Amino acid sequence: MHILFFSANVNKIQEWENRDTDHKHFSFYDLESLQKHIEQFPDSVVIADYDSLAPEINRLLTSNQMIDKLIVLENAPEIVTGKMLITRGVKAYGNARMLQIHYKQMIDSVINNKVWTYPELTAALAKSANKDPLSSEAKELIDHRLSKQEKNVLFLVLEGLTNDTIAQKLEITPRTVKAHMSSIFSKLHVNDRLSLVLLLK
Repeated sequence: MHILFFSANVNKIQEWENRDTDHKHFSFYDLESLQKHIEQFPDSVVIADYDSLAPEINRLLTSNQMIDKLIVLENAPEIVTGKMLITRGVKAYGNARMLQIHYKQMIDSVINNKVWTYPELTAALAKSANKDPLSSEAKELIDHRLSKQEKNVLFLVLEGLTNDTIAQKLEITPRTVKAHMSSIFSKLHVNDRLSLVLLLK
């Protein structure tokens, strides 16, 4: 697995290189070189620096050459920016200087085709999805595939609640909530909570 660092900031690339000791990584300063490498290694994970290369990243998002495993990081992540990037297909968004433990979680999630964001953004995405009434197609999908208790859990997830809070509200254990969540993911063919929100939004 190749990790490709994409930034115009040499210091930031050095920070990222020091943080990632588990993978083979390469550094790129221009979009053309990056895309050539991805043509040869299409399964690569790209970590892009929004602070130094926002115009290039935005062009990439609106082109037909979207990178499958694209992570976008910036020094001061914003919920509005995160919402825009995730809904356009970016697989992860967060702080460029996150702790190593969070960095590893993010990389593992993206390698496993899951979407990763920091907790406040995940909650904001869930809440914004909840403001829009579910489409008739989404309601039909939920009705056809989920049990009554799974629906109860799902609607609380769409409000942005954590597993522990859902457990308290439904008077069940957090472990039972996790079991329901696994079943919901399986039945709706998604990998994670954020993908679930984006599916039903």
